[in-house]
Amino acid sequence: MTTELFVHGEVASALRDGHPVVALESTILSHGLPHPRNLDVAHRLEQVVRAGGAVPATIAVLDGRPVIGLSPAELERVCRPGAGLDKLSLRDLGPAVGLGRSGATTVAGTSALAARAGIGVFATGGLGGVHLGAAQSWDVSADLGVLAKVPTVVVCSGVKSVLDIAATLEVLETNSVPVLGYRTDEFPAFYLRSSGHPVAWRVDDAKEAAAVIAAHRAYADSGVLLTNPIPEESEMDRALHDRLLADGLAKLREDGVHGSDVTPVLLEHFHTASGGVSIDANEALVLNNAKLATEVAVALAAREDRA
Repeated sequence: MTTELFVHGEVASALRDGHPVVALESTILSHGLPHPRNLDVAHRLEQVVRAGGAVPATIAVLDGRPVIGLSPAELERVCRPGAGLDKLSLRDLGPAVGLGRSGATTVAGTSALAARAGIGVFATGGLGGVHLGAAQSWDVSADLGVLAKVPTVVVCSGVKSVLDIAATLEVLETNSVPVLGYRTDEFPAFYLRSSGHPVAWRVDDAKEAAAVIAAHRAYADSGVLLTNPIPEESEMDRALHDRLLADGLAKLREDGVHGSDVTPVLLEHFHTASGGVSIDANEALVLNNAKLATEVAVALAAREDRA
């Protein structure tokens, strides 16, 4: 057993030379999208990052080894049906590595591994948050706790509307995590461009975002959340969204689903009941986030070159 990271040669070279790198998670590929669409999205995500001038680093744990930057064969393995990959948050990394298991990393797991590898920018779909009824269940995503203590910039489309968004924003504030809205004054809700909740700070281009991130890192060790609304043309119809959400919440209650099972069950309901509309939306927003994350990583690298 080794707790050392395996950093792909291309990623290692980029980090050594100060070139921009963007981390990408693997849970969206293994648990969030159906095969073979997941593999197509995996390739497109990496292409978006490369086209923007950065090096992609998709992250997973394979046979007990954290891998930073999957090879084509490893990417295919992660996306393969029946691959049997565990879903790894930060709490699960030690057990998975110690027991020689394989798993796809969540936002929390990916953020922690990216930070340890020296990658400062991470693109994903949506952040985990405080679940409705958390006052009784204490059900709060580890994503929030990890953002409080690692300096990773997480570029996402907010959180899903099944969560308690107001409480999620309060927890981020308590943990000194700046929440930035990219060309928006409102916190996005994944499939929807706005949750109706304001963001404290707005940035209108990657250079502004990089300036905020660099300044924040001078004063705090916490991460930064850069929220990027789903492209307008890909936003889910609100009436359809609200119907799917109501039906999905009812299904969760009827089946007694809670904890880490909530998101995958809800996503599956959205994917099935929407006739694929939610999958199209999910794909559009994560590709858009990868593009923005790349622009920010490039802008941060340029600032470091001038320093």
